[in-house]
Amino acid sequence: MLFREEDENEAVLPFENRADAGRILATKLTTYSCRDDVVVVGVARGGVSVAFEVARALHAPLDVLVVRKLGSPFNKELGLGAVAAGGVRALDSSIVRELSLTDKDIQAIINTELRELHRRERVYRSDHPPLPVAGKTVILVDDGIATGNSILAAIQALRLQRAARIVVATPMLAASSGVAIRMEADELVCVAEPEALMAISQCYEDFNEVSDADVCTLLLEADKFVPLAA
Repeated sequence: MLFREEDENEAVLPFENRADAGRILATKLTTYSCRDDVVVVGVARGGVSVAFEVARALHAPLDVLVVRKLGSPFNKELGLGAVAAGGVRALDSSIVRELSLTDKDIQAIINTELRELHRRERVYRSDHPPLPVAGKTVILVDDGIATGNSILAAIQALRLQRAARIVVATPMLAASSGVAIRMEADELVCVAEPEALMAISQCYEDFNEVSDADVCTLLLEADKFVPLAA
């Protein structure tokens, strides 16, 4: 697929916070400004804070996509894959084999994360359906991409909703994850792509947790400055 590779700009690191990162990221997406075929989608929860600033700068509607990482039963920080809204499941088969996990083990992890995914969807949407993305250009935003499992699941979810074009946009991306994402997305835009990345948090001065209430507030605030997608 086609992609636009941004020049690395690690001089901006660390970002002050997610809002600062979103404003900087938006400057690389100006070609999508004021277009009625564009929807900005933030990956919950941290990605919504970045996506809010992108949507505001582009005068585009904002929505949320819930994705849950599947953590290893031995180390929750070790990602086996991810699940996303719409029943999407993406597994890292190499890690599953390395840990000798059974189908039963994996299903138990998936079931736990799906319960949390559905809870968050109920909280964020308050019975309002997702914005339609069929035939639209979707700018899919996260606050950082390390392994890439979550964003790959999110891309699959948007493909199932028949998005015409998916632009993955993130303030920072681990260089090792770029190849897989560029293969699945139509375009990848990032501010910095460091070779050595231990954690996304190291790229931010303030990386406080984003709460469910924060996500709901941002979505409501976004309704005030952009029209709903047609």
